[in-house]
Amino acid sequence: MDGQRNLKRQKVLEKSSSLPPPMGFENPLLPLANTYDDDDEDEDHERRALNRWGEGQNGARGEQNGNGVEYAEVEDDDDDLSGQEFPGKHNRLVEVRRDCPYLDTVNRQVLDFDFEKFCSVSLSNLNVYACLVCGKYYQGRGKKSHAYTHSLEAGHHVYINLQTEKVYCLPDGYEINDPSLDDIRHVLNPRFTREQVEQLDRNKQWSRALDGSDYLPGMVGLNNIQLTDFVNVTIQSLMRVTPLRNFFLIPKNYQHCKSPLVHRFGELARKIWHARNFKGQVSPHEFLQAVMKASKKRFRIGMQSEPVEFMSWLLNTLHNYLKTRKGGSIIHECFQGELEVVKETQNRAHGDDQNGALTESGTENNNVVIETYRMPFFMLGLDLPEPPLFKDVMEKNIIPQVPLFNILKKFDGETITTTVRPPARMRYHVTRMPPYLILHMRRFTRNNFFREKNPTLVNFPVKNLELKDYIPLPVPTNENERLRSKYDLIANIVHDGKPDEGFYRVFVQRKSEELWYEMQDLHVSETLPQMVALSEAYMQIYEQQQ
Repeated sequence: MDGQRNLKRQKVLEKSSSLPPPMGFENPLLPLANTYDDDDEDEDHERRALNRWGEGQNGARGEQNGNGVEYAEVEDDDDDLSGQEFPGKHNRLVEVRRDCPYLDTVNRQVLDFDFEKFCSVSLSNLNVYACLVCGKYYQGRGKKSHAYTHSLEAGHHVYINLQTEKVYCLPDGYEINDPSLDDIRHVLNPRFTREQVEQLDRNKQWSRALDGSDYLPGMVGLNNIQLTDFVNVTIQSLMRVTPLRNFFLIPKNYQHCKSPLVHRFGELARKIWHARNFKGQVSPHEFLQAVMKASKKRFRIGMQSEPVEFMSWLLNTLHNYLKTRKGGSIIHECFQGELEVVKETQNRAHGDDQNGALTESGTENNNVVIETYRMPFFMLGLDLPEPPLFKDVMEKNIIPQVPLFNILKKFDGETITTTVRPPARMRYHVTRMPPYLILHMRRFTRNNFFREKNPTLVNFPVKNLELKDYIPLPVPTNENERLRSKYDLIANIVHDGKPDEGFYRVFVQRKSEELWYEMQDLHVSETLPQMVALSEAYMQIYEQQQ
């Protein structure tokens, strides 16, 4: 019997050693893969053959051997042998230890998982490990990999796989199973239970970063990489929308979605609300990379854009990726309302052939075509009155002020708004109000020569914005359902400075204590509610009172 086993073992070894050396680019699904093996090729083939022969004999998986050493079977995703003799994922036994002598070399001060997971040598994003001693990213952990070389050259021995979150000691190659590393795993990939998510708006406790500074989960600053303040204020505003935030804090809600933009947005939301961060700010670098790719560089690092354009693009793009078969999504549930539009246009072809001049809902009266239709909306655009052209006696321009209710009359169904191209008279009537109302004050106008900014101040209430007194709202069809027309402000985006040289900041409310905070990139400070109303409001988000 022993002779047959030895003969079988020798045949398997001869068969595995005759395999041609594998090349990383032979797999058409991985065109960027390089040719690094995670272990020596000769030892690789022999060990795999021995593992499969041994597993076939005794079926031992993840058990302890006679010496009491624990082994775990892991998927061999680090190698380049792609199914030539053994199809599918390759499994191998990796020793698991808890008594690693190098755990005291881990330096949490240098760890930063906000940037793209690329090897710092090969620039590959496949199978990347982070050195927990110096914080740099390296590929692989085999004897020909960059991480293995770094462990020998620099004497840094503890590495974490950025995808599987497993920690290994190199060059020894064993896996480290120690509870003291759980805080690093939580920073790499923050996790929330549904109970924790429900308690977020009741939490009043501050968190402490590694440098000793205190920060509020959800009120952390965002790094301005280069002219990306328009992204930062949009993200900070959307993080106050409770159903949207709760949806993205739990990855199971969108695990079916294949869009990198959705997953990067969810990852950024979890980092902003995480209470165990190593530092009191977050860098949205990976999210910006996903935005650049999804928008085809319409929004990119180093080029200033308007938050209203980015907000509109982001909400529509997230909805398209997340919508169900019925067409709904969390974006629709939060922000979508409905408008009834009455459009009056002059009928130029009156008296001639009028084929196609009228629509199904159109009527004609005195050469005027009236067309009525309904359209959904995510935000409402408000027109500001023109500022005075001449200076006053003091040789200064008077900055006019206008109540919010005056410019909201655009949507009362009676006020006429004139458009130039194409020439038409429009009337708007709100037929359905969303749970979260986004208002945009049109401050910027562009002509043939330059961009102008309207400095008009808008006076608005921070709490109890009653809309039914100024806009005729639809009456609920259900008798038990009451009309919800009161809104509270939760975010206010402000623009300061000249049209092309200014910057954006945002005022947001912390619900647990009903305090207001002013946020401009990394700067976060508490402010008074009265200061919120004294700013040049650009975009606002209101929450419907329940």
